Amino acid sequence: MITRRASRQIHIGPVAVGGGAPVSVQSMTNTRTADVRATVGQIQSLARAGCEIARVAVPDPAAAKALREIVRESPLPVIADIHFDHRLALEALQAGVAGLRINPGNIGRREHVEKVVAAARERRVPIRIGVNAGSLEKPLLAKVHAGEIPLHEAMVESAMGHVGILEDLGFRDVKISLKASDVVTTVEAYRLLAKRCDYPFHVGITEAGTLRSGTIKSCAGIGILLMDGLCDTIRVSLTAAPEEEVRVARHLLRAMGERRDEPLLISCPTCGRTTIDVISLAEQVERMLETVHEPIQVAVMGCEVNGPGEAREADLGVAGGAGKGIFFRKGEIVRRCAEDEILAVFAEELQRLLKEKKC
Repeated sequence: MITRRASRQIHIGPVAVGGGAPVSVQSMTNTRTADVRATVGQIQSLARAGCEIARVAVPDPAAAKALREIVRESPLPVIADIHFDHRLALEALQAGVAGLRINPGNIGRREHVEKVVAAARERRVPIRIGVNAGSLEKPLLAKVHAGEIPLHEAMVESAMGHVGILEDLGFRDVKISLKASDVVTTVEAYRLLAKRCDYPFHVGITEAGTLRSGTIKSCAGIGILLMDGLCDTIRVSLTAAPEEEVRVARHLLRAMGERRDEPLLISCPTCGRTTIDVISLAEQVERMLETVHEPIQVAVMGCEVNGPGEAREADLGVAGGAGKGIFFRKGEIVRRCAEDEILAVFAEELQRLLKEKKC
C-alpha cells in the first residue's frame, strides 16, 4: 500500500491538489493560445480524455488577451504558463485563470514580483514554481559544471530560492515541480525536496520523448515517485498529441492503484496457442472502455484453456479460440459466440454489466 507524503493542500479551481487529495492529471495545449477556438477545442478534447487541469502558454500580449474567453469557455481550470514578463501574469490573473506557472526570479524586479503575488493572493490563485534541469540559473549551473554540487541538488536549491521569494512576501499558496529529462535526476530531486518543505508536488519527466519512448521513461520516473508517495498532480510530457499524455497518465494511475473508479484492462501477451487476433481485439476493447467510469476489471485472453483461470478476478472477460469466443465472469463461463461476433457480443455484455452495477 502506498503511503502519501503529508503535504499542504491548494486548489486549482475546483481541483484539490495535495493534502491527501487524489493525484490529478494535467496536460498542456499545443495550439497558439491567441487562437481561442483552437485552444478551447483542444481543452475540450483533453477533458473528454480525462484531463483535470489544462495549462496554456502565454508568451505574448495576444495570448494574454485571449485568456478571458478561453477561461470562460474551458471545461477545465486553466493555468497560465508565463516567463519573463510580469505584465502577462497580471493580465492572466485579471482574465480569471485558476493558476500561474512562473518563476519569481525571472520576471524582473522585486516590485514586479510583489504586484503579481498581491494579485494572486487577492484572487486566491496558486503559483507553481517550475524548475527544469535545462534552464537553471547560471550561478547554479556553474556550480554543477564545476562539480561542486550534483544536478539534483542544484534543482532543489533553485526551487527553494524561488519559493523563498514568495515566502518573504507571505505567500504560501504554492506547488513545486522539479523536472529533468533524466529519470534518476528527477527522482533524486523530488526525494531531496520532500525533506525540505511540505508544498504539494507537480511531477513529471520533462522532454521525455515520443509516444513510445516517452511513455516508458515517464512511467519509470513517475511510477517510482508514486510509490514513494510524492505525487500530488502529474503530467506525462510526450512529443505527441496532448490527449495521449492524458491517456498514459490515467493508465499509469490505474496501474498503481491511484484510480479505483475506472476500468482496468488485463490482456494476454499472446503465444503459439493463440488463434484469434488478440492484439486487435484488446485495442478495440480498450477504446470501448475509454468512456466507462466504473471500477470494473476486464480481461481479453487468447486461449480458452487458460483464459478464465488466468483472469478469474475479471468482472467480464473474453477468451478466443477455434473460431469462437467464450465469455466469463469471475472465472465462470456465461456465454459463447462465433469468432466474428466477439466484439459485438462483448459490447452487449459490457452494457449488461454496467447496467447491473447501477442497479
